[in-house]
Amino acid sequence: MDVKLPRLAEGVDSGVVVNILVSEGQEIKKDQPFIELETQKAVGSIPAPESGIVNKIHVKEGMEVAVGQTLISIATNRDSAAVTSAIGEQAAAPTGVEQPAQTRSTTSPAAGAKPPPQVENYRYESKSGATPPASPSIRKMAADLGIDLTRIKGSEAGGRIILADVRAYIQRLQELSFEEPKERAATAPSATTLPSEPVDFRKWGPIRRERLSPLRRTVGRRMVESWTAIPKINQFDDADITDLLTLRKKHAAAFEKKGSHLTLTAFLLKVVAAGLQKHPRLNASIDESTGEIIYKDYYHIGVAVDTEGGLIVPVLRDVDKNNLFDLSKELHELTEKTRQRKVSLEELQGGTFTISNQGSIGSGHFTPIIYAPQVAILGVGQGQPKPVVVRETIAIRTMLPLCLAYDHRVLDGADAVRFLKEIITGLESFPEAQVKLK
Repeated sequence: MDVKLPRLAEGVDSGVVVNILVSEGQEIKKDQPFIELETQKAVGSIPAPESGIVNKIHVKEGMEVAVGQTLISIATNRDSAAVTSAIGEQAAAPTGVEQPAQTRSTTSPAAGAKPPPQVENYRYESKSGATPPASPSIRKMAADLGIDLTRIKGSEAGGRIILADVRAYIQRLQELSFEEPKERAATAPSATTLPSEPVDFRKWGPIRRERLSPLRRTVGRRMVESWTAIPKINQFDDADITDLLTLRKKHAAAFEKKGSHLTLTAFLLKVVAAGLQKHPRLNASIDESTGEIIYKDYYHIGVAVDTEGGLIVPVLRDVDKNNLFDLSKELHELTEKTRQRKVSLEELQGGTFTISNQGSIGSGHFTPIIYAPQVAILGVGQGQPKPVVVRETIAIRTMLPLCLAYDHRVLDGADAVRFLKEIITGLESFPEAQVKLK
């Protein structure tokens, strides 16, 4: 059996082979990791779906592979039985012409060999209406796999189809499935690519080149898709977090003593989860195939983490059900795992909403890009002391810049304003009872 790259996470359609953990001829057990793959946001292993012997490894370290591409071939017990039966029948079946063994080996393609290009357009035709010559086991195999034998050009005498022909035909179909999108992308005009001519920058001074990492390429592609496909609107506002910072300072030491870190992002997570419960349209996705809005009754919030390889968005699950202490501890642990590139693929999936907090690096207002298939994201800048009017008196308060980016297909401006005001109210009047440790 051929083991193909599955879809590992939302938006993850390719990866780069980091490490091959098996070798050809090696016995492999079901669920045993056989390859390590760097995807858009993490490095993870792929387990074997069946036990057997590794027949062939189709990839190399450093190779980029796409979803659906064959990684390795495993000879399982079922495969071995089918192959043995097919080979035995082929050897016993008359070919009509007696050929020396050497001649047959040169005229018949080896298993896995690429058939001639005409395989795409070939069709077996018979005036009598007869089907292509093939053994019963080959016919059964084709029926089980849904393969039309009339599209396969047999390599044996009289056009007889053998197992190698079926394998080669399947291999060619797999190749074509990946060639077609690439050809379309190469020939079709792109609205997201700026036309440019190669420029030799060396004529103005010394230069250095650095290849874009798989992470950067994937992030870039997904962001372009989001930017062009989603009618995005940005809603700006500020929250007075003066009292919240005082509350955080009051209880931070107690959190540290018990092994947690009380950060502004932890407060944001609790406030956002509460807001999403009151405004479910922001916790939704669009089903493009049916034209329906999918409302999610769970609150898994992604938090953008700045790493050496770029922004990575791990997901904290059931934020609404966790208290502030547990949430702060989980956030710290997940952030560290992400920066060390030890976060699992599972921990990057299933987010319903995202927070991008750039306050730690000094950002002000900015416009985040929605992380599809979500419909909204909250951008948070650095809190700054500003003069504001408080009960008819000018006072210096710490104001937190906020930007809500949302999909206008799902939300109207009024929905966005109400949600953002909910967030502001939650930050400005966060109950101390939720911060106190028992």
